Amino acid sequence: MFLDGIELKTTDDQDIDDIIRVEKNAFGYNKEANLVLGLLEDESAEPMLSLLAYHQGRAVGHILFTAVRIEGQPTSPLMHILAPLAVTPDYQRQGVGGLLINAGIQKLREMGSKAVFVLGHKEYYPRYGFQTDAGQLGFATPFPITDKYRECWMMQVISPEGLTSGGGKIQCAEMLNKPQHWRDEVADKVTTENKYLQQIYETGMRVRL
Repeated sequence: MFLDGIELKTTDDQDIDDIIRVEKNAFGYNKEANLVLGLLEDESAEPMLSLLAYHQGRAVGHILFTAVRIEGQPTSPLMHILAPLAVTPDYQRQGVGGLLINAGIQKLREMGSKAVFVLGHKEYYPRYGFQTDAGQLGFATPFPITDKYRECWMMQVISPEGLTSGGGKIQCAEMLNKPQHWRDEVADKVTTENKYLQQIYETGMRVRL
C-alpha cells in the first residue's frame, strides 16, 4: 500500500521538534533522536541533507544523509551515508521510507554527491539501488563488523560519471565516526556475535520503515 498526499520538505532549524518527534516515535527510545541532534550540529557532517515527510500536516518520516570521505585521501570525492531513516509506526510499510530514499538520492545527485553508503537491511535497501557488501567493492566500514553482517554494508554510486576513487576506509562525521554506532564492545567480549548489529539487522539498521 502506498499513501497519496505525502509531502517532502528539506528541513531547517524550525523543524527540529518534528524531526525528534519522528525519531522517538519510530524507534521507541531516545538514542537515534540524540544521534540526529548531534549530527545536525556537527560541522564535519556538511554538506548534509535532511528531509521530512508529511501527511495531512503531520510529520511521519525523516531521513538524514551526512557527508563521508575516504580516510587518508585529502581529495576524497563528495559522498554521503544514510543514517538514520525513520517512519512513525502507523505509517510504516506504506512506501514513506522509499519516497524519502528516492527523493534524497535525487537531491544528493543534484548536490554533486558521487555515492551513498548505508548499513542496513540487505533485503530492503537493494530495492532502491544499493549494492550489498560494499567492502567487496573496496570500501571498508569505519569500524569492523562481523562477517555475518558484511552484506548489510551497502553502497550506491549515484553520479552519472561514476566513482573514480579506488576505494578505502570510509570516514564519517565525527558524531557518527564512533565505535558504539558500529559495534557493541561489551557484547563483543561476551560472544563473537555482535548483539547490536543482530538487532539492527533484524529490524533494519537505523531504519524503522
